[in-house]
Amino acid sequence: MTALRRAGQYALVLWAAVTLNFVLPHLAPGDPVNYLYGGDQQSLDPVYVAQIRADYGLDRPILEQYVSFWSGLLHGDLGMSVQHNRPVLDVLWEKLPWTIALVGIGTLLAFVIGSLLGTWAAWRRGTAKETGSVVTVLALDSMPGFWIGMILIAVFSVTLGWFPSYGAASFDATGFEWLTEVASRMALPVATLTIAGIGGFFLMTRASMVGVLDEPFIRLARAKGLGELRVALGHALRNALLPVYTTLTLTVGVLLSGAVVVESVFAYPGLGKLTFDAVTARDYPLLQGAFLLATVGIVAANLLADLTYPLLDPRVRKDRTAAKKRDARSPEGIPA
Repeated sequence: MTALRRAGQYALVLWAAVTLNFVLPHLAPGDPVNYLYGGDQQSLDPVYVAQIRADYGLDRPILEQYVSFWSGLLHGDLGMSVQHNRPVLDVLWEKLPWTIALVGIGTLLAFVIGSLLGTWAAWRRGTAKETGSVVTVLALDSMPGFWIGMILIAVFSVTLGWFPSYGAASFDATGFEWLTEVASRMALPVATLTIAGIGGFFLMTRASMVGVLDEPFIRLARAKGLGELRVALGHALRNALLPVYTTLTLTVGVLLSGAVVVESVFAYPGLGKLTFDAVTARDYPLLQGAFLLATVGIVAANLLADLTYPLLDPRVRKDRTAAKKRDARSPEGIPA
């Protein structure tokens, strides 16, 4: 019953999120037809404009569009992009690998660096080094991602000329040259995401480590004569990473939504830049498809965290086992 109840909860969340994804673009001001024809429909034949709106289903009542949206969704059809005049699913799949590479690498680096720095800061708590690290990380965490990106462009692209300032790859390059081009153009966006994401993992790891370091099993490990490095990494960090793992899982869920600000700053051809352009163009089908992809990613990440957390924390397994035993009993406390 617990598994069915959890599945029902996730299904309800997914339905509500998909419904909001459908409604919100329609509440935004503007019209996709205005984008296609420069915002001037007065100079066009009204019959022609009406035909365009009919072709994209924009002339139907909102409820009918909602039903049609769900019907297409169940058949794997997300409609046609007004801006690109291509199936929405094809446009999304074309941009998805770029976003996975960019946001995935940036998130992984932020997790590793932030966790290690948080562990070091907790181990040095009460010292000037720990205070300095906290102040530095908080200062970096308070900087907007677009501002970090602009600073990196000004220093490493404009002043030093080390990296390109925009795009993802050259269409003329092939083989190893293409891979080198991709890596060089991805360096600054990845650095921006890493710097902007370190703070959350640092603070979470540090707070969790401070709590773990006061536990009796840490004092017992030290009493056994274990080295400080082994106590920190083998005992304290392994237990402190449990809440950090949850944060990482939820962050990975946002991966499919892309990094809108960073991708826009660097003109990176990922889902974030695609979503930004779709908002500008009032491309309802593309917006709904992008939001749907992000929603599925976040719900799947929550489900993954819910299923895998008991494998990492034995206490959760014991609590769920006890709950199952209680559910198996009658209200009077007599075994069913």
